This record gives sequence, structure tokens and C-alpha cells, in this order.
Amino acid sequence: MNARADVMKPDYRGMPLDSLDIADPRMFQHDYWHDLFARLRAESPVHFQPDSPVGPFWSVTRYEDIVAIERDTETFSSEPSIAMIDPEPDMILKMFIAMDPPDHDDQRRAVHHVVAPRNLREFETLIRERTIEVLDGLPENEPFDWVKLVSRDLTTKMLATLFDYPWEERNNLTQWSDMFTNDERITDGEGVSREVIIEHMTACLQRFTELWHERKDDGKEAFDLIRMLQADPNTANMVDDPLTYMGNIMLLIVGGNDTTRNSMSGGVVFLNQFPEQMAKVRAQPELIPSMVSEIIRYQTPLPHMRRTATRDVEFQGAKIRKGEKVVLWFVSGNYDDTVIDRADEFWIDRPQVRNHLSFGAGIHRCMGNRLAEMQLRILWEEALSRFEKIELVGDPKRTCNLFIRGYTELPVRVSRFA
Repeated sequence: MNARADVMKPDYRGMPLDSLDIADPRMFQHDYWHDLFARLRAESPVHFQPDSPVGPFWSVTRYEDIVAIERDTETFSSEPSIAMIDPEPDMILKMFIAMDPPDHDDQRRAVHHVVAPRNLREFETLIRERTIEVLDGLPENEPFDWVKLVSRDLTTKMLATLFDYPWEERNNLTQWSDMFTNDERITDGEGVSREVIIEHMTACLQRFTELWHERKDDGKEAFDLIRMLQADPNTANMVDDPLTYMGNIMLLIVGGNDTTRNSMSGGVVFLNQFPEQMAKVRAQPELIPSMVSEIIRYQTPLPHMRRTATRDVEFQGAKIRKGEKVVLWFVSGNYDDTVIDRADEFWIDRPQVRNHLSFGAGIHRCMGNRLAEMQLRILWEEALSRFEKIELVGDPKRTCNLFIRGYTELPVRVSRFA
């Protein structure tokens, strides 16, 4: 199917269940995925697709089933990959999100301190200063791209801080993040080739290896992610295993970028789609933290995570074989109205607003969730205090990608308070 806006979306409600293609990234590019997952939740919540560009896989679409599998790490392993597509043998990177205990626990613990409460308090002042600078520099009453001038800029600067990465080279981080999640096999051919990805991975590994050796035993406090890896006995020699070092650097780059960046853009879209919610938060700015959680749920920047069955198992009546891929559709679980009341609505003061799956569940729950929430909270505190209007002036352009649900362009116009 041509994915342009002038072509009708598939009739997910009318086609046979075995004809549903749950591996088509165009459903996110053109935002027509709702009916697909609503039908799966209702009729086939643990659904097998025997043929797709990423091979055969099971789809799990209900909230409670996703949580149950997330918590059963013995039966549903994160190894060898968290993505639907199997990595090629020479591209298997070892990262703690794609590991099971005890290795997962050891490597995650080494870097978890970067988002400890004390560090978050210190980050807040810095994040606010940067946010004010970016927002004050935006053009007024003329269109601009919110993704480029706000979302991308702010998250790139935060990534550079987390790694203590050379400031003048900071745009490398966002470029690498985009490359690592843009495999042409999961982007309907619109991504980049294996050769280009390897080229960028090699450049990234080389630069971070240089930084590792520059900082080794330099006597400075272990504040950034590289020094934290060096300071922990379980990861002190990680640089000697390039696939593991590269895997974890890649994980931290993508994890620190995509969730926050695409939620920063999604919030603008949703508040334009639901103007009564914009009016509500303007009247009650104390709702901003709650609104941030609802933005993250409604956006679900990472639509899925994959697990692999370690044994034959029957789950909710489905007979899953050892070695089969099990895809947990967070984007579906976040719209499961048996758990989340009025799930299709963007409702900024909903009860239990943090009860969503965008950060995952169980041992793999995103360690940077509080930092992401802080960045979004500060953005909206500062934006709502200075802009009388933040309006879309064109259709958003979305990523054609199964692993990242985000935006490539967002045409916006702002006007400041007199």
C-alpha cells in the first residue's frame, strides 16, 4: 500500500485476523494504528503472525498480559535483542536492556546513579537555564520546526551533559541515535543500509573509546556515564569488550534521546488536538506534572519491546514455542480501556496518570524516567509562562519506524504574552 495521506488506510476491522500486518511501520507514519490494536485486544490479544519482513512473531496487546511477561524474565528473555528484527551475527551488541539477571542488574547498577535524586536536583537548574535560552530564541508569529529548534536541541544538550561529551561535537549524539534506530528493514525501506549503520557505529565506538582512555584514572568525580562505568567493579574494564561497551553506549544515547524528544513534540500535537486540555492547564499550572505523564502515555515513544521464549509455554491459551519472538506492544497496552479509563482521550488530570507502559515494567523499567519527566515539566512550565499561543500550522511529519514513534517535522507558530 502507498502510505501517502491520499491513500486510504487498511480496513483493520473488516479484514480476516490472519491478514493483519502488525509489522508495517506505515501505521505509525500515518497514525492509523488505533483500529489494528483495538481489534487485536478484543479478538486476538496474543496473536501469531507467521510471515513478515522481520520473520514470525507473537503480538501481546493487553496491558496486564504485557506486565505479566515483563515480570517473567525466566520464561521471556530479553536476549538476544529487544527489537522485532533479529540482529545480524556481526552486529549483535550487548546492552543491559537486552540482558537478563544477573548481568542486567550489574551493568544497570553501574550507571543508575546518574539519575539519583541529588543529580536530578543539580540537573534541574541547568535544564531550566537551557530551556529558557531555547524558548527565548524562538521566532515569533512565523512558522518554524519545533522538532529542530526545541525538541532536538534540548535533548542533544542533555545527552552531551550526561556523557560529559565535547560540547562542540554534541550533534554527533543525536545523529548516531537516529542511525541506530533507522534500520531500513523496519522502516519500510525508508531507513539507512546496514553498511551506513556500521559506519556510524564504528565512528561512535572510536570516539567513545578515546573518551574512555582520556578519563581513565583522571581523578575526577564519577559524575558522567563514562566515569560511572569506569568506577564500578562490574564495568571497570568494559572498554576491553567493544561489543558490550558499544551496546551500552548506544542504549544510553537512544534511551536519553528518543523518549524525551518525541514526547516534547507530541505534547504540542496533543494540546492542539485537545484545546480544552490546554485551557485547563493554563488555568491550573499545577497540573503540568500530571500532564507530562499523560503526554508520555499518549505518545508512547517506543511502541514495542521484544522478548524471546526460553521454553515451550502456554500463555493465555496461546502455545508459544521455545525461541519464538514475543512482541510486547506498549502502544496498545497504553490504550487498553479495561485498565485505563477513557484511554483514547488525552486527559491531563486523569486518576493514576503515571499508570502507563511507556517506560516499560519490571526490571527493565526505564531508569531515566524521572529525568525525562523533569525535562518535559520544565519545558511546559517555561513555555506556558511566556507563550500565549503555541499552534500547529501544518501536519506533523512522523517517523516511518516500528521501534520509534516520533516526529521528523512539526510546523508551529508561537506568540508571546504582551
